[in-house]
Amino acid sequence: MIDNEGYRANVGIVITNDKQQVLLAKRHLQESWQLPQGGIDSGESDLEALFRELDEEVGLSSEHVEVIAKTPKWLRYDLPDYHVRRKQKPICIGQKQIWFLLKLTSSEKNIKLDTHTDIEFDDWEWVDYWRPIEDVIDFKKPVYEDMLKALAPVVFNNQHKVPPKYSRPLKCSAIILAK
Repeated sequence: MIDNEGYRANVGIVITNDKQQVLLAKRHLQESWQLPQGGIDSGESDLEALFRELDEEVGLSSEHVEVIAKTPKWLRYDLPDYHVRRKQKPICIGQKQIWFLLKLTSSEKNIKLDTHTDIEFDDWEWVDYWRPIEDVIDFKKPVYEDMLKALAPVVFNNQHKVPPKYSRPLKCSAIILAK
């Protein structure tokens, strides 16, 4: 779904473990790393898209995770001009994302990257909570920073301060979904 402004609706997925680390995944046959994410199909809710993408990209289902929180508003990024497909209609100039914070409640053995024909990722690892900002492609860094800042109080029970290098103002706070 691409809106009137040219942004594709998307869900982003932050999976955490008991050590307050996040699952970072390597794009299939590339050297780029990111968090799982994917488009919201027409007629699909953000939660439905979350669980479909979770299954397609990392092989997990709702029984493997607990949904803890989400960002309350769309976080947007623009695609660099060389990524915009001008001949595609409607033209997509970027993505608008709702991010979900999940806790892995099952064994990490349930993480399977090759259960679908369109493989998104070919490797993954648990990393420090803030590391995805460093590893993601440059044009996504501001969204990753905003999203991780918004979700950090939930992950760290309001005890974790944002590292000084991420000192931009917070754009939104998380909505807590789990009790």
